[in-house]
Amino acid sequence: MSEFANTDSEGIDGVRMTWNAWPRTKVEASKCVVPLAVSISPIRSHPEIPTLPYAPLRCKTCSAALNAFARVDYTAKIWICPFCYQRNHFPPHYAMISETNFPYELYPQYTTVEYELQPNHDPRNPANPPQSPPVFVFVLDTCMIEEEMGFVKSALKQAIGLLPEHALVGFVSFGTQTQVYELGFSDMSKVYVFRGSKEISKEQVLEQLGLGASGRRPVAGYPKHLQNGIQNASINRFLLPASECEYTLISLLDELQRDQWPVPPGHRASRCTGVALSVAAGLLGACLPGTGARIVALVGGPCTEGPGTIVSKDLSEPVRSHKDLDKDAAPYFKKAVKFYENLAKQLVDQGHVLDLFASALDQVGVAEMKVAVEKTGGLVVLSESFGHSVFKDSFKRMFEDGEQSLGLCFNGTLEINCSKDVKIQGIIGPCTSMEKKGPNVADTVIGEGNTTAWKLCGLDKSTCLTVYFDLSSSEKPNAQGVNQQLYLQFLTSYQNPEGKTLLRVTTVTRQWVDSAVSSEELVQNFDQETAAVVVARLTSLKMEIEEGFDATRWLDRNLIRLCSKFGEYRKDDPTSFTLNPCFSLFPQFMFNLRRSQFVQVFNNSPDETAYFRMLLNRENITNAAVMIQPSLISYSFNSLPQPALLDVASIAADRILLLDSYFSVVIFHGMTIAQWRNLGYQNQPEHQAFAQLLQAPQVDAQMIIRDRFPVPRLVVCDQHGSQARFLLAKLNPSATYNNANDIAAGSDVIFTDDVSLQVFFEHLQRLAVQS
Repeated sequence: MSEFANTDSEGIDGVRMTWNAWPRTKVEASKCVVPLAVSISPIRSHPEIPTLPYAPLRCKTCSAALNAFARVDYTAKIWICPFCYQRNHFPPHYAMISETNFPYELYPQYTTVEYELQPNHDPRNPANPPQSPPVFVFVLDTCMIEEEMGFVKSALKQAIGLLPEHALVGFVSFGTQTQVYELGFSDMSKVYVFRGSKEISKEQVLEQLGLGASGRRPVAGYPKHLQNGIQNASINRFLLPASECEYTLISLLDELQRDQWPVPPGHRASRCTGVALSVAAGLLGACLPGTGARIVALVGGPCTEGPGTIVSKDLSEPVRSHKDLDKDAAPYFKKAVKFYENLAKQLVDQGHVLDLFASALDQVGVAEMKVAVEKTGGLVVLSESFGHSVFKDSFKRMFEDGEQSLGLCFNGTLEINCSKDVKIQGIIGPCTSMEKKGPNVADTVIGEGNTTAWKLCGLDKSTCLTVYFDLSSSEKPNAQGVNQQLYLQFLTSYQNPEGKTLLRVTTVTRQWVDSAVSSEELVQNFDQETAAVVVARLTSLKMEIEEGFDATRWLDRNLIRLCSKFGEYRKDDPTSFTLNPCFSLFPQFMFNLRRSQFVQVFNNSPDETAYFRMLLNRENITNAAVMIQPSLISYSFNSLPQPALLDVASIAADRILLLDSYFSVVIFHGMTIAQWRNLGYQNQPEHQAFAQLLQAPQVDAQMIIRDRFPVPRLVVCDQHGSQARFLLAKLNPSATYNNANDIAAGSDVIFTDDVSLQVFFEHLQRLAVQS
């Protein structure tokens, strides 16, 4: 179980692959069923990664960076690129290298290194290189009840206090109209108001804010990359360092009222979320294009006014459901998605991020806004109220420093170099294709494709991307010939929270195997946890973009093909079927994926589904695996805490169970334990052991919650209580109302017609061995 073994499966590189040995041909790769894919956490921190104070050497043909796999001729001072076999001369400052004296990037253990790229110094002040401060523009919804307004204001005040002093801050509020606050005008509160009912272009935003071409003059000595930006005086009207505007902002929040526009009975408030985000993006685009900036949107309900509208104001019309989307009965959906696609494009061009904190009992439009959040690499948190710990603790985590810091970075780009026969289909995850063509681009596209470079406007320590690969269709004449190894290189440049520009270079190698001869090597190199997550991400994507896609059927057929290819059996004899241990957990992952919220969207709103999928696509493999197949730990008097089967049979009257399903953490007390607790035994000195038993899962749950973003919801429940559904919904229904007579005393049954894991396996064996 992953909680107990704290092994680092990603190593220094932050890389995991579905197959750690690759078949040689396209035909063999397609027979493997699970795609060739790499999951990479581009800027995950690791104590052994060296930081080098110079720029990397690049190959003059394919521009790959010098790495530990390059062949080096020390006497001739030449290195041969492992990707394109180009011979490159070392520059003069590498003249000292020899077999006993070579730079970090050539050490075999440093397959990942980080370069500190020096910015262009200001010639007049060489000691002080220009570093861009991080920028935060808060966009606050004011159409909510007083109580929610109180919660969100106190969270904002706390966040402003946590910001670095030099960070620039802007503030926009919206309801029926959008208000932009001129924080630099301290004599009195000065606000620019935009109509919420019609779409406005970036140019109109600038004209109205007095930032248009007529209202500004370029300033000499301004940093080069901000030349189309605006002089400091104009920026400082709307964006001020946190240390200067903290007082102004806090008094502004104290005075801020709910939206005053009257709402007729039976109607929704008129809320212009789309216009507010357009205005914030326009403001940032004018003042600070190309620097790290985040729009932090706090939304408390659906957009009902202007662009991005998702529902009418009439309360008798419900917000769109999955059924409406399937039947094409959601009149606002496509138009709103189109609006957010254009907003995403504008933000990506500017290099800015959209973060979304949505807190409401009904939907707010996360499904429509998903494209803008995901393409800019923004954070997303969905909760029921701004007073809920899911929102409060997550929002605080975003701005915290030190151990708890998310390590928010800006303005990243990822480039991938790969060996000649490897083709890139695309990436699923928080990024945008930069449409940079090259010989390594595949014909088929998965996710963000048609490119070898991607823009990551926002990324953090836990950001994870999944790259899908294909092989070129040319058959190899001499498989035994030249290269037994394939190479992949990931180059991620980004701006860290301190404003420094860094370049992380990770180069990995794997072996080609001739799987047509024997599949033994492939089997030994299969990573089932990564494979399960990669398949889940692909399934989610297909469900979104392919009409009428039957996910359960597609997963079943692929699983049967995989078991037919790699299982050992006699034809037509299900009892003879066995799976190598390298594959034995995979069917169980697929069973849980079929039942998970990613595939069974019934009973979830489109907003919740979009939220779950965004997190599935951006978390690392270990976390994503827990989303698909939760972990269960059992606590009892007679044994130490231990992993339990994710099965209804694990429930017992004298046990406490701790379920981690990523989005929620559930502490479930068996019947007897709950009765003893209600009688207060834990408070009696002779029942010290019982008090400790009650405490243990609480401590472990807090550890899980502390390290996770978004903060999961904690559910504490008892057997047969109403909240027990959070646990029961995730367990394998080995005991249902159909076979309730043969269950152990104190255990439980699940009222469902779902098949159990046992039945699923029996069917799988029967179908896999069919001739």
